[in-house]
Amino acid sequence: MTKHLAYRKPHIVTSVVAVIVDGADRVVLTRRCVPPFLDQWVMPGGKIGLGEPMRSALRREVREEVGIDVVVGELIDTFEHVTPGADNDHHVILYFRCGPSRAELTPNPAEVAEALWVPRGELAGYAMPEGTRHVLAGLFPELGATGPAGPERTGWRPP
Repeated sequence: MTKHLAYRKPHIVTSVVAVIVDGADRVVLTRRCVPPFLDQWVMPGGKIGLGEPMRSALRREVREEVGIDVVVGELIDTFEHVTPGADNDHHVILYFRCGPSRAELTPNPAEVAEALWVPRGELAGYAMPEGTRHVLAGLFPELGATGPAGPERTGWRPP
């Protein structure tokens, strides 16, 4: 028998995240000013609306958070964030590699305290959630794993 855990919403929240990398191996990171991941550095993204195609949701979320358009590339990884509790959701996050339309970022203060282009060699110095660090370590192996792959990791890779 499966024990049902309490969550804020009675369904899985599916989100998309843009791994925006430019030609100089810089990555867009944003410091969140709202939960989840308050005050941590993440990549732009958010929830997929009912009936909204994933790639459209991703382009919308990037425009809303950092004010640029992106070319959405391949799905590079998935991550599951499971933290039971009345203030938490069960998240499945899809990470897509993206190319930027321009370098100038315009952070939306309702969601993002800061938005920066972070050089590859400086990524390790930023406080970020496990999923963010894991995905970036897949692209930039020098970041290394922050711990063993646990049940949050789906293990699925695109062909």
